[in-house]
Amino acid sequence: MKMSKLFSKTRKTHPSDEVALNAQLLIKAGYIHKEMAGVYSYLPLGIKVIENIKNIVREEMNALDSQELTMTTLQDKELWEKTDRWNDDNVDIWFKSELKNGTEVGFGWSHEEQVGNMAKEYINSYRDLPMSVYQFQNKLRNETRAKNGILRTREFIMKDMYSFSESEEQHKEFYDKVTKAYHKVFERVGLGNDTYFTFASGGAFTDKFSHEFQTLVGAGEDIVFINKDKKVALNKEVFNDDVLDLLDLEKKDFNEAVAAEVGNIFSFGTTKSEALGIYFTDKEGTNRPVVMGSYGIGIARLMGVIVEYYADENGLNWPYSVAPYKVLISTIGNESEVTKEAEKVYKSLTANGIEVLYDDRDIRPGEKFADADLLGIPLRVVISVKNIKNGELEIKKRSEKTSHYIKMDELNKLIEKMQKDNT
Repeated sequence: MKMSKLFSKTRKTHPSDEVALNAQLLIKAGYIHKEMAGVYSYLPLGIKVIENIKNIVREEMNALDSQELTMTTLQDKELWEKTDRWNDDNVDIWFKSELKNGTEVGFGWSHEEQVGNMAKEYINSYRDLPMSVYQFQNKLRNETRAKNGILRTREFIMKDMYSFSESEEQHKEFYDKVTKAYHKVFERVGLGNDTYFTFASGGAFTDKFSHEFQTLVGAGEDIVFINKDKKVALNKEVFNDDVLDLLDLEKKDFNEAVAAEVGNIFSFGTTKSEALGIYFTDKEGTNRPVVMGSYGIGIARLMGVIVEYYADENGLNWPYSVAPYKVLISTIGNESEVTKEAEKVYKSLTANGIEVLYDDRDIRPGEKFADADLLGIPLRVVISVKNIKNGELEIKKRSEKTSHYIKMDELNKLIEKMQKDNT
């Protein structure tokens, strides 16, 4: 892609009412557009980051033999009444409306009820279990106060997966596999070092413990207590002596920290399946309710956490794995030889399957470099008359303060290493 053809443009300012760093930078860099409080549109650059995150998540969910589907946003009131989650006293984040015929509907904030009702048609025997499906979808939640940019919004992109098992043992086995898969996801997007498996309360999902994945970042909304040695954490709401005793942990081994939730997993037991009528025939021919689980990753929220975790005073700083483009080519001067060399490098890299953004704009080098930092592309390649004469390319990693020079034939090796190291 050439920057002169990008739909969005960088800007020097952000909306005056936008206080979150992630949204400020993403707006200025042209990744998102603010529509209203808690509602953002994702522009071409933003979509590329979202899709890169989704593909990482998709690969790890598919590795669990989970299957992707897409469910409707419109929700049947009667279905949710079966589990007592239609009532606003129990779930206060519904967006609701009426069809023209007067039928009351809701807009999906989660999909346990719908996927469970659907699964009744396909689960008959223990031979059908375990089974899991997942989707990527825009959720709608009527948050009282949307805040923290794209970390808490009224409309957001989420991966939600649902599992069905014949026993608690079978469910636990799958649950543990998902836990490991989630750790892989956060490692691959560059957050593995500071993301913790966290015990929390069940909230609107379950009466028992739920588990969260919390990333240590200053913009987070949660207070957690972390045990770095055991790579485990407890949300403040459950950090007490009773819970610590239950988990055989000691208070002295934990330190308080601020974190942002990037994922969660819930066990429902048979409560929802009994309410929804999801039964199967076991090996003895007995009808039994399935054991259900739910597993979420906020894709857009994860994007925002990555921004907050890596950004510096100059702008965004994407890990290689999620960056919209891996290399940004900048030119100094408009001499024909400079343009010719830039086109040559551009074509060479793209021919090798590397996503390249070419800053072909006729503006001052200082503006190009400032935009390169703001955009957060992992590697900047600078081409000038001087560099061409020396047979070199000037390169600068976004994660580093200074640039250095390499030969053209060294560029691909450097990019391969950056991909491997996710830097």
